[in-house]
Parts: sequence; C-alpha cells; structure tokens
Amino acid sequence: MENLTNILFALMWFAILGGALGLALAFASKVFAVKVDERIPEIQDKLPGANCGGCGYAGCAALAEAIVKGEAKPSACVVGGETVADSVAEIMGVKAEKPVRMRAQVMCSGTAEFAKKKYIYEGAADCLAATKLGGGNKLCPNGCIGLGTCAHICPFGAIKVENGVSAVDYEICQGCGKCVEACPKHIIKLIPYDSKHWVGCMSVDKGAVTRSYCEVGCISCRLCEKTCESGAIHVNDFVASIDYSKCTQCGKCVEKCPRKIIWSDKSQRVVGITLNNEILEEPK
Repeated sequence: MENLTNILFALMWFAILGGALGLALAFASKVFAVKVDERIPEIQDKLPGANCGGCGYAGCAALAEAIVKGEAKPSACVVGGETVADSVAEIMGVKAEKPVRMRAQVMCSGTAEFAKKKYIYEGAADCLAATKLGGGNKLCPNGCIGLGTCAHICPFGAIKVENGVSAVDYEICQGCGKCVEACPKHIIKLIPYDSKHWVGCMSVDKGAVTRSYCEVGCISCRLCEKTCESGAIHVNDFVASIDYSKCTQCGKCVEKCPRKIIWSDKSQRVVGITLNNEILEEPK
C-alpha cells in the first residue's frame, strides 16, 4: 500500500511539474515570439518554389523576406517572369517592373569534328575534374569540355551534351544562372531571351593560335566589328562579343563572319544538335 501511495505521489508531482513547464513555455513563446510580416508568406506563395538561387538568394523563402525588407525588387525572381513580378508588386503595393527574361548560352562551337584534342579522357564525367588534368582534353583552353557538369546542375533539365558541346533548350531554360556558375571554363553566359545572335567562341588567343586547335574558332579578323552599324559588336582580347543593349539584330555580322560562328536564330546552332524541331546546318 505504501509503495502505491509513493507511485501516485510521484505521478502527481510529474503532472504538476509538466503543467508548470507547459505554461512557462506558452508564456515564453508569446513574450519572445518573432513577428513575421504577413506579406512574406503571401509572396512566397506566389513564387514558383524552384529554389534555384537564380535571384541571388538561397531560395524562395529567403527572396520573399528580402523583398519585404526592400533588399530585392518584386521582379527579382528570374523564373517566375512577368506574372510573378506583377503579383509580388501588388502585394508590396508598388508599381510592377517588367523583368527581362534571360537565357543561358554556351559560347562554343567546337564540336568533336572541329575541336582538336590533346589526349583521351577516361576519368569522371565532370568538367571540373577534367580541368585538373591539363585544363581538359581539348587543345582550346576556352572550349567546352562537354562532360555535362552544367547539364547535371540545371534544375530544369534544359541542357544536354551533344557531339562534345553542351546545348541549351531555350524553351525550357529559365535563366537561373546555375550553369553559369558551374562551368569551370566560364563560357556559359546569360543573354536576353529574345536575342537572335551570339558568338560561338570564347578563345582569347591570336587568330593563328586559335586556328591551330579549332577549325571554327574566332580569329579576331574584326570584319564583324567593321560591318556593324550600331557598334554592338567588338573584338576584345582576340574574341568578338555582342553588346545586346545596342544590337539591332540586323544580322550583318552573321553574313560577314568568315568562320561562320556568329549564329542567327533562337535554336542552339551547334553541329550535330537539333533542338526545337529545327534542322541545323554545318558551319563552312
């Protein structure tokens, strides 16, 4: 009988102690509660939830908080586009800014039949690993390694490797920029989605050197630069590049390029790759 009394007494004290601790925690949760701006969950609900990091923040939740704090614009989500920008701007009570849709572009035309190799690589299927072996197996120090690190990291499955070069499906690409950060050669760029032209080379060597390791590399002849009436294309460090803020998309640089590496449409113009049901032609 005495043992039963002791047990009941202990249970009573545990119940009292548990209730007291519960009340204390409830009181503390109210006193020390961090108030969350109700707009944060509203904005997060409007964001696509891809958590791709293209906005520069860790994820959609972090972006929503940054927008409310005024650290990011309502149009900061590169994946959501105009629809999301309008919704977020409405929640914030500001005028919506039209976001500029971007797309990833692999600035290399050095496919298997045009880019020369210095050795046969049989290591891990990772571009970063390959660069540690003499910069990769291609002679061109700025050519696409073609092992698909960009394709593996793309959260939308917009990149494939064909014929030794990565290719972007523009319709799927959301312009998040993850591939840009992942490329060890730094040859993937974000350009405006509606741009019709791009230079398929990132070689920074003199023309004679570029010719020695790639049959279609830019030889810095400057014919494109001389023919551009809007001053949108220039040759710097022996390679041509386009200033899309000035480009009128006239296509004259495409016609003048003797190496045929300035492409003129919205498909991935790489030999051996066909995207968007378009048959591509070989550079001559």
